[in-house]
Amino acid sequence: MKIYCDGIFGYTQAGKPVQRYILEGSGLRMSVLTYGGTIQNLWVPDRQGRLVDVVLGCDTIEGYEKQDKFLGALIGRYANRIARGRFTLNGQEHTLYCNDGRNHLHGGKKGFDKRLWEPEIQADGLHLRLVSRDGEEGYPGTLKIEVVYALVENALKITYWAKAEQDTLCNLTNHTYFNLGGHNSGDICGQEICLYADRFTPADDESIPHGEYQEVEDTPMDLRDWTPIGAHIDDAFEQLQYAGGYDHNWVLRGIPGKLRPAASARCQQTGIVMEVETTQPGVQFYAGNSLDGTCAGKEGACYPRRSGFCLETQAFPNSINCPEYPQAILRAGQIYRHTTLYEFGIEK
Repeated sequence: MKIYCDGIFGYTQAGKPVQRYILEGSGLRMSVLTYGGTIQNLWVPDRQGRLVDVVLGCDTIEGYEKQDKFLGALIGRYANRIARGRFTLNGQEHTLYCNDGRNHLHGGKKGFDKRLWEPEIQADGLHLRLVSRDGEEGYPGTLKIEVVYALVENALKITYWAKAEQDTLCNLTNHTYFNLGGHNSGDICGQEICLYADRFTPADDESIPHGEYQEVEDTPMDLRDWTPIGAHIDDAFEQLQYAGGYDHNWVLRGIPGKLRPAASARCQQTGIVMEVETTQPGVQFYAGNSLDGTCAGKEGACYPRRSGFCLETQAFPNSINCPEYPQAILRAGQIYRHTTLYEFGIEK
């Protein structure tokens, strides 16, 4: 694996320099920005051997600062939603910034996606570090975070690490939008998906789960076999109508903490197949329902509705307010670790 700094990508509105790093290895190539720890490009070979950029992004730092879709960014301190921006920990109530109507989403007003990360090249990958201070966005305790990007064995490997000085919440993920036909190839409804989950966590009309589990069988949420993303996305099913399509957390099979299959996706046009494995308990499959074409995409591309999909490996949304769910509480002095692999190949 080869890693090098590609120079200054641009300057934030506050005048801070943003660096861009290039990673090459295993037939893959990617670029990462220190702003948000953002995956700007990910080139993978198609069936003709041509490199295809399969992630949505922007060509300028101005584009990233203006967009509100979390394109390619690292997410924290808590990925997904927390109802009403409130939770109780150790008997004390904490109030978070509500940036999604009445609810807290992806870390708040200035989550990790809007922070500048400190980079360091090491033999095992590009290390990005961040310190989230006590009280930021309403979270208790100072949290130290380190994320490692690496290209190994035809895969993008993301390793997350964190340590807290006092009890807090920690739920980190990456919000890359994939389009296996190429970032500028149009909607993803004809691409196919498979999720290794027998249940999902149903949510209300504000996308907040409240502790329930629901079987996917005999519903449009049953994606256990290869299914075109658009096949049932607009079915008259309450959960899909609430979210405007797929934007839900699926409960992965197996034991959390162990690396195991989460999802697969493929595109017949390019032949590209992506296999996702994770140590996390859940995956949020989001079909880009809120993309609206206003983002200044790469190479002048427009990213309209459903032109990319996300597979955000995570703890369950609103879990701190749902004792029925696995918890994302990080105790003082304990180490948070998890790993997600996005492995690429060609359909045979």
